[in-house]
Amino acid sequence: MKKRDRVLLWPAYFDSSKTRLQGRRVPKKLAVVFPKLEEIQDATRNLGLGSEVVLGVKYPKVPWQETGYILVPKKSSKTKIIHKIAEKLEKLRK
Repeated sequence: MKKRDRVLLWPAYFDSSKTRLQGRRVPKKLAVVFPKLEEIQDATRNLGLGSEVVLGVKYPKVPWQETGYILVPKKSSKTKIIHKIAEKLEKLRK
């Protein structure tokens, strides 16, 4: 069942070691190496977005690896949310 009021975010969206074909959704300059769910959740909290972590699920492009995902309320477009979180992740890593 689709959740239209929330955005689903996989760690691969922010991973600089992935290509666009492998699932990265942000430019390399905004991406970080091997982002963790906890880091993404911290970034969403710092942005004032509530988030829910779902563990034990596999990213469809990498079905042999359990990565989990994060659900964030949809307050703007998915692309804008992803870019804001990527910018915050980059700042948190420094």
